[in-house]
Amino acid sequence: MNLKKTIKSKIIAHLDGDLSGAELQELFSWIKKSKENARYYTELKDMWEASISNASEIADTGQEWERFLKKIDKRKKQRPSQYKLVLNAWMKVAAILVIGVLIGSIVVKFFDRMDDDTMYFTSVAPQGSVSQMILPDSTIIYLNAGSEIKYKIGENQKKREVFLNGEAWFKVTKIENRPFVVHTNYYDVNVLGTEFNVKTYEADSLVETTLEKGCVFISPSDKFKMSEIVKLLPNEQFVFDKKKRTLEVKKVNTKYFTAWKDNKLIFVNMNLKDLIVILERKYGVDIEVKNKAILNYHYDGSIKNETIIEVLEIIKNTLPIKYKIVGQKIEIESK
Repeated sequence: MNLKKTIKSKIIAHLDGDLSGAELQELFSWIKKSKENARYYTELKDMWEASISNASEIADTGQEWERFLKKIDKRKKQRPSQYKLVLNAWMKVAAILVIGVLIGSIVVKFFDRMDDDTMYFTSVAPQGSVSQMILPDSTIIYLNAGSEIKYKIGENQKKREVFLNGEAWFKVTKIENRPFVVHTNYYDVNVLGTEFNVKTYEADSLVETTLEKGCVFISPSDKFKMSEIVKLLPNEQFVFDKKKRTLEVKKVNTKYFTAWKDNKLIFVNMNLKDLIVILERKYGVDIEVKNKAILNYHYDGSIKNETIIEVLEIIKNTLPIKYKIVGQKIEIESK
């Protein structure tokens, strides 16, 4: 059996989101064995990202694979700035006219460092998408639009660690004596096995941890000092206000803060300013408000599978606003 061919198929399946469980762990173990393996994975990933949607169909066909490589070689000769501009323009048009939320596999972005025991990956969910990933320990993570997570792959770690910028929902597999830690830029979330949500977008004023099941412990970091570690119980939320430098623990209905992973958003008395930020992330669009006073309007409602146009129509029927599409931008103003 051709090992390279087998590994190639597994890598393509992983990038297509069709690899999980034991096969996924086998792939990560193979990558970690050597820098050559890591380099082969990275090269294949780069080609996959710049290529065509049916890469998985040609992974095991030698003749088609050669055609695939030649096509990639031609694309590499294009000017990068020109290619990026065309791609971005197409994605924005598609977001405005067609898509709601894309749910798919998460893409490994790059390796940070590799030594004998540990490999670091960074994974991203672009604007306009929600991605799912499964770690080698079977922990499930949903990564919200515009988010990035760095995580370690290695068998000899005393604890499992991820570094989050954005928003993620976690279902952590319990492993005795190997705690799971989510590092934000302001505090750490420590767990053994549980389900919870962490929202820590750099542009947002609040950092929120919402607990669904089990318990988590909030501990200080270099940027945020706490007099004691805070224990959260189900249906509780820990909120850190970055501007006021205050923290609060409160009871919440968790579905309002975790429904996004099921392609649903729920808004309760949300001002239009915050709502626009969420819509830009969810649909990958640019929204400009012409009359700043309308940012103080508040909206109640929910969205599931609606396109951005459908959402704007719903809001327009609730609030005294109107909108129009100008180029690749949506402009909103008062009626």
